[in-house]
Amino acid sequence: MSALFNFQSLLTVILLLICTCAYLRGMAPRIMDKYKTGMLSLFWKCARIGERLSPWVSLSCIAMALCVLIS
Repeated sequence: MSALFNFQSLLTVILLLICTCAYLRGMAPRIMDKYKTGMLSLFWKCARIGERLSPWVSLSCIAMALCVLIS
């Protein structure tokens, strides 16, 4: 089943995208610039979410990891 049709897989992919973009922005900030357009703009927005909501994102990652381990 595709990650688009399974809600738990879709949430996992979104959380991984947010965490990866925030990590890459911290390591190499020139890669993601807010003035970019297209897909790089989406990555910058995900990095911003990861930076500003980091406690909530980390709690969501922990909850998702527990759900994956249990099921």
